[in-house]
Amino acid sequence: MKRTFPIIAAVAAVAVGGWFVFSGTDATNSTQLNPIAGAANAQSADAADVDTSTIQEMSLGNPDAAVQIVEYASFTCPHCAAFDQGPYKQLKADYIDTNKIGFTYREVYFDRYGLWASMVARCGGEEKFHGIADLIYKGQSEWVRAGEPAAIVEELRKIGRLAGIENDTLEACLQDGEKAQTLVAWWEENQKADDISSTPSFIINGKKYSNMPYAEMKEIIDAALAD
Repeated sequence: MKRTFPIIAAVAAVAVGGWFVFSGTDATNSTQLNPIAGAANAQSADAADVDTSTIQEMSLGNPDAAVQIVEYASFTCPHCAAFDQGPYKQLKADYIDTNKIGFTYREVYFDRYGLWASMVARCGGEEKFHGIADLIYKGQSEWVRAGEPAAIVEELRKIGRLAGIENDTLEACLQDGEKAQTLVAWWEENQKADDISSTPSFIINGKKYSNMPYAEMKEIIDAALAD
């Protein structure tokens, strides 16, 4: 079953102990989020007014390959976790690590928790991003159900520390309100450009595909490589 989502309209610029608040739907209970107490000065962000050129694409494989794949996924999406822990491993071994294709991962933000997870994953830079993302997906069933927002943030911190990120660095990443705004604006730009309405979604050489079995994806890739 595909997961669909509303477009996030705004992101708060205020960090409260590493808690960023933005409007949207909470992936854990599908209810409207309320601002965390203390974020009274939260500001709305217009994506059109945000410079998203500072957001780094997280890519692997061969950037010059004839086949390029972009995955759109949310760290709180169970289907995305299933893809990461199964088909993605095969895709990586068969095509990415062998430099047959180029692969780019782009985050989708259903909720604040997905944004926090993204900020932790990006805290290690391009070198550590994909490894941290894998840890986040591997532990998804635990950290998304940790309880209160503070507990979820702490579980994400643990993942960051496990990946070798120092506490001070993690806190700086989690409290970077400008980065949070920019990430959400970047996602909104990508959503509009590629007409993304569910996750995981894939753009293979410019054509959009929904989630699919690995065998089907392999057929598409092999056909594109043969052209």
